[in-house]
Amino acid sequence: MENDTPSRPQEYPKAVVIGLGLIGGSVALAIRARHQVHITGVDVHEASLRMAKALEIIDEGHTMIEESVQEADIIIIATPVSKTMEIMDEIARLPMKAGVIITDVGSTKGTVMEKSERLFGNKGATFIGGHPMAGSHKSGVQGSRGDLFENAFYCLTPGETADASEVERLKRWLSGTNAHFIELGSNLHDLLAGSVSHLPHIVASSLVHQLADLQQEHPVLGDLAAGGFKDITRIASANPVMWRDILVHNKHVLLPMMERWQSDMQTIQSLIEEGDDAHLQRFFSDAKQHRDGLPSKKKGAIPAFYDLFVDVADHPGAISEVTGILADKDISITNIRIMEAREDIMGVLRLSFRKEADRQKGMDCLEAEQFSVYISE
Repeated sequence: MENDTPSRPQEYPKAVVIGLGLIGGSVALAIRARHQVHITGVDVHEASLRMAKALEIIDEGHTMIEESVQEADIIIIATPVSKTMEIMDEIARLPMKAGVIITDVGSTKGTVMEKSERLFGNKGATFIGGHPMAGSHKSGVQGSRGDLFENAFYCLTPGETADASEVERLKRWLSGTNAHFIELGSNLHDLLAGSVSHLPHIVASSLVHQLADLQQEHPVLGDLAAGGFKDITRIASANPVMWRDILVHNKHVLLPMMERWQSDMQTIQSLIEEGDDAHLQRFFSDAKQHRDGLPSKKKGAIPAFYDLFVDVADHPGAISEVTGILADKDISITNIRIMEAREDIMGVLRLSFRKEADRQKGMDCLEAEQFSVYISE
């Protein structure tokens, strides 16, 4: 991919995206949607560069950072946090354009911002931490979408060296994401992300490990887990390298949270041992009340799953009838699963959609055809 001929004029502003996975590719597409810009991609995998070029996500690609960043107006580092820290060191050793903005997409901000203050404070560059709180069941640059971050929260951590005008300049660069920008201090960001994203991923993965151990003795457990258990542990399928880095770099937040979690479990264990039914009921009642009060129409820190449940009759062609209705209306589904299908009773299909608007359109179409459909909140 070295020495690719750019397909856009060199006089356009220059954006460099380092790390061409789902997030890096989607950020590039979002920038492209709003700006006339020359985008250079940097990735160690030449196949990713070729794919990104073929999909017109980037204009040129390189495997070496130094060939790309020196004339950049904005640099987006879209790699796991540990790799981001290495790349920051590498960039800081290179000459850069005065006024360049550098940002990242990592899920932890404390260690990144601490390093940025040391590296870029006197370089004429501005580092502003970033964390787009969105994702997808897909991975890799081929799954990139310009609307991936639409209506999602995009956290920015300016640090001490960035003034308000530079933050606004970054927001303009990222305006094509159509995200909701929220400015947080790095410590507060890591605390909030630890609570609503990082700790839940640990718990989900732990539940899967417990299942795997028990399944050694009881193989049928895998079949029983195919329903609700698999749903509530979906997030355990996330990128292991990314989550290793998150735990390492946010340990100062996560360790106290895990101690609190273990204490809560000890309390519940004691209530069960004592048969304290009143307090056990209150435990579930309070959780239900708070959970039911959470916003249901907003994207949060953990990517939402846009599922629609459809009752279907037990007869040949029932599933193709549903998918055919959606296909006629150009509504794409990302996944379909039969949740219940027994002879002589209604079955249940779970249809997964890319975004909420697609789910709503699918719901409207199926209801118009007299199907019983519902959304589980």
